[in-house]
Amino acid sequence: MDADGDGPRWARRDVVMAGALSFAGVGLLLALWPFVQQGNPNPGTPRRDTLEVDLLPIQPGQTVLVKWQDKPVFVRHRTTREISAARRVVGVSDLIDTLARNAALSADLPALDGNRTAAGYPQWLVVIGVCARDACVVAARSEPDDAFFCPCCASRYDNSGRVRSGPAPQNLTVPRMTFLSPTRLQIG
Repeated sequence: MDADGDGPRWARRDVVMAGALSFAGVGLLLALWPFVQQGNPNPGTPRRDTLEVDLLPIQPGQTVLVKWQDKPVFVRHRTTREISAARRVVGVSDLIDTLARNAALSADLPALDGNRTAAGYPQWLVVIGVCARDACVVAARSEPDDAFFCPCCASRYDNSGRVRSGPAPQNLTVPRMTFLSPTRLQIG
């Protein structure tokens, strides 16, 4: 104890030292914050409106996941058998969602396979892979008649992205797309 009886003298010194170092540390962090922040993207910058996808490496029967505007987009190279199975749905009365949900077409078109793919490219299915029920990302499957599955609500989608069973109320959305060449796709 010191002469005043307040406790050891070194304890007060340590508290003052710790306070000074803490103050200096906070000051250093505040001084460095602008340098750290400049590495982040500008929140005012618009998202990329389009995304180009090279289709050449995608084999028939294979599905590739890409990100467009922070959304998962599935690009599926359908086989002849998958296209035939999708085209067999002649009427839409047996579908849960009867609308095409294609951003490039009129909102009231039926969910026929031809309305869910780009004209002249029936082998390519491009859908935003988010289930309309729970906003879960669907999983791509390798089965020809059951191409997508929602792990949250157990909804199943065919190889045209149409909901075939489960509680999902809507088909997977087809984004705007343009084929720049037979092997180059632009989404958006």
